[in-house]
This record gives sequence, structure tokens and C-alpha cells, in this order.
Amino acid sequence: MVEAGREVSADPQTSGHPAGDGVTPLNQPVPVPPTADDAEHPSTGDDEKLRHTSNARASVAMEYDGADAEYVTIGESPTPTVDNFKKVSVLPLIFLIFYEVSGGPFGVEDSVHAAGPFLALLGFLVFPFIWSIPEALITAEMGTMFPENGGYVVWVSSALGPYWGFQQGWMKWLSGVIDNALYPVLFLDYLKSGIPALGGGLPRVFAVLALTLVLTYMNYRGLTIVGWVAVLLGVFSLLPFVVMAFVSIPKLEPSRWLVVNMHHVDWNLYLNTLFWNLNYWDSISTLSGEVENPKKTLPKALFYALILVVLGYFFPLLVGTGALPLDRELWTDGYFSDIAKMIGGVWLRWWIQAAAAMSNMGMFVAEMSSDSFQLLGMAERGMLPEFFSKRSRYGTPLIGILFSASGVVLLSWLSFQEIVAAENFLYCFGMFLEFIAFVRLRMKYPAASRPYKIPVGTVGSILMCIPPTILICVVLALSSLKVAVVSLVAVVIGLVMQPGLKYVEKRRWLKFSTSANLPDLNVPGHDDTDSIVR
Repeated sequence: MVEAGREVSADPQTSGHPAGDGVTPLNQPVPVPPTADDAEHPSTGDDEKLRHTSNARASVAMEYDGADAEYVTIGESPTPTVDNFKKVSVLPLIFLIFYEVSGGPFGVEDSVHAAGPFLALLGFLVFPFIWSIPEALITAEMGTMFPENGGYVVWVSSALGPYWGFQQGWMKWLSGVIDNALYPVLFLDYLKSGIPALGGGLPRVFAVLALTLVLTYMNYRGLTIVGWVAVLLGVFSLLPFVVMAFVSIPKLEPSRWLVVNMHHVDWNLYLNTLFWNLNYWDSISTLSGEVENPKKTLPKALFYALILVVLGYFFPLLVGTGALPLDRELWTDGYFSDIAKMIGGVWLRWWIQAAAAMSNMGMFVAEMSSDSFQLLGMAERGMLPEFFSKRSRYGTPLIGILFSASGVVLLSWLSFQEIVAAENFLYCFGMFLEFIAFVRLRMKYPAASRPYKIPVGTVGSILMCIPPTILICVVLALSSLKVAVVSLVAVVIGLVMQPGLKYVEKRRWLKFSTSANLPDLNVPGHDDTDSIVR
């Protein structure tokens, strides 16, 4: 029997409750053993009513939901399961990945500012092979091997144990929340030219809070809604660049694409811009439990999203650098709206600005979905208190959403540069653990079921992880001392937090439970290998 997600007894003979313990199946009368007195004095209808009434009073403390074998108190609804809700299909999943990673070409302007047109274009063609493709392939293999909401937390837990799985979850969640703190701020930055009051002071503070509240409520209403909103926002955000590309054809000069000056390159800004715009492919793994047929849908969605992201960066850069004379100092955040005005007029500029604002909304809701479902997945694995695993009536992790939204509000006062640097630093630590887990599971469970498997052996998997690992080391080395210190303090907090939560669980101050529907991860202390080796 399973009670509140914990295994109580595996023996069907002992899993029932003794008489008088106050438990009865829902809508079923409590069977009363016949006695010798009953044989001599058959009960009348009134006697039978009295018997059932007294039994019902004796069992009033508890009800039973027979479908999931879960006991709940009177007045408490059984926790909804994802099976009761419509799951995410391929098209919404593609755009959720698109917004987890990209959101459109907004923010790539700094690559031209840092290194010029040729290196900017080359970077967005080459960098995906060094970073994006390996990360997407690992996400496809591991996400189909463990199709549940814990995502990369589960991968690391299976390979290295629950302690390091928790560290992965902490660093990735914090990195995601820091990243999400950008989007309400950027949204208002695009609007302040038309509404100057949003540039600062109390109006800006209230606008950030109101926007965060509205987008958080959208997440609360369901992941399928978020997915289809992402589709609409994605089409709206990319369409003006398609129009701009056609309008710019008569003005294109290919020689402008080849401009390069290796003596005037800001490598720190260049690499951070590429890295920030082409990472987070693994974030979608924390939604695997909400995906329709994830073993087939996830790899397919990652493939199409990769194409969409790379083209969504490369062609706008091709148009912007080829249609206008180069002035690197102008290539900063928001410059695409100026390019649109020079190429197509004011109407195209307004469209680009509106698309940028909508893109920030799409990135916010996609990131919050990933962050909140990650907390739900960790709670289902017993890493966080049980209340994180509770779902709303829409199937969404209410507590996880509230925690993630609170983090966004608290961090929204940071500057853009500080946010990007801090999230990149924490993200890099998490990716180290992911690469180690990927190789470790290839070696530890070579015969495990992998619905999608990268066609390389153990040596190939190691070689595949070397280039992105070198890149991570370069990004970390280029970080400022302030960012490094703050990020390392955050890492130390995670190292201490996990033993602290274990102590809380031991003292029973909060309830922790592991979902009985999840397979054994074969972490240290578990001997059964049948759960993932099939």
C-alpha cells in the first residue's frame, strides 16, 4: 500500500489497516464479520442502516482514493496526477525549447560590437557544433533514459548519488531564476521609449511586480497553455525579421560580411554573448514528465528547435551587417530596432520592438515552467519537502512556481551584466556535473535502455565532452572576481543545504516522500538494477 507517496508495506496480507483504525475505501461500506448472534437474530433494514451509520462514523477520519491507493483526510482532495491533464506535443515543445535557449536574435548585437561581422557570423555557425549540438544530444539521450520531471537532477543522482544530484538541482535552479530576473526588466526597457515613466522609480518597480504576477499566473494555469502561448509569441517575434530580410535584399553588400580586425576583439564579451545565447538546451529535461511520448517527442523537438535557433540568429545578423555600413559602436542591445527603421521604416521598427517585448514574455514563462517543474521532480525524489510535489488543479507545481517567482522579484534589482555573468558561472558548474554523469552512466550501465542513443561509444562520449568542457573553463577564467566570489558562496550554500534538509527529515520537522511511481535510480545503497537495465 502507498500512503502519501511512501511505501508502507509490500505485503498484501499486512498492508490493510486493522479494524477500528479509521480507514475505509471511498463509497464502499465497511464489511462487518458475521457473528453467532447475527445468525440467530437476522438484521432488519433499520438494523442494517444503524450498522452502516456507526461504521461510517468510525471511519470518518479518512477516505480512500482507490485509483491511486492514496489515503487522504476528509475535506482534502487527492493530489492531481499528470495523467489527468493534457500533455505537451511536438510543436509547443519546439517553441518551449526555443524560448529556453533563444527567444530570437535580441541580445546578439554585442557579438558584432565585440568582434565585428565576420567573427559574429562565424561564431553563430561554429559555436553550435562546439556547445549546442553536444548539449542537445546529451539532453536527448538522458532525457529519454529518464523521462521524468527531475531532468538533469535525476541524471546526476543516478550517476553520482543523491548528494550531487541535489547540488546539480540547486545550481541549475538558482541559475534559471537569476536568468529569469532579466526578462521583466528587459521587457520594460523596450517599452520605456514610449512610456518614459517606466524608466525608473516606483512606476518601474510596480510594473516589474505586476508583469511578474501576470506571467506567473499564466504558468499556474497549465503547461499546455504556456506551450501554445510560446508558439504564438515565437511566430510574432520571428516574422518581422523575415519581412526585414526580404526588404533588405536590394541593399545587401556581401563584402561587409568579411570585415574582421583580430587586434580589436573583446573576447570576454564575444564568448559570453555566444555562450548566453546558445545554452540551456538541457532545461527542457525538467519537463519530460509532462511531454506526450517523451522517448520520441523529445529528440525530435530538440532537432527542430536547434535548426530554428541557429537560423533565428544567423539570418538577422546576415541582414543587419550586410545591408548597412558598419559602425561597431552602435551594435548594442536593441540595435535591431534601429536597423529595422533604416531598412523598412518606422512601422518595422515598432514591430521589432513589440516582438522583442513579447519575446521576453516567452522566455520568462518557459524558464519558470522549467524551474518550477524541476522543484516538483526533486520533491518526488525525496530531495525536497513533500509540499513541493503538490499540483494545482491545473496540474502545475504551485509551490515551485511561487518560489521561482519570489526569486525573480528578489533578484530583479541586479544589473544586466551582473545577471548574465552570475548565471553563466553557476550554469558552468552544473554542466561539469552533467558531462561527468553522461560519461559515468555510459560506463556504469552500458546495457541500460536508451530509446535515443548518441551513436558513439564510451571513448566517443568522452571526446564529445572535451570541447564544451574547455569552453566552460575559458568562460569561468574570464569571470570577474566579484562574480566568482558571489557564485562560489551560492555553491557553498548548496553544499550545506542538502545535509541540513536531511537533518530536517530525520527530525520529522517536515515531511519528505519518494513517489512510488518512479523507478529506482540505483544510487549507492540500492542493489536492484532491473529498474533501468532492461
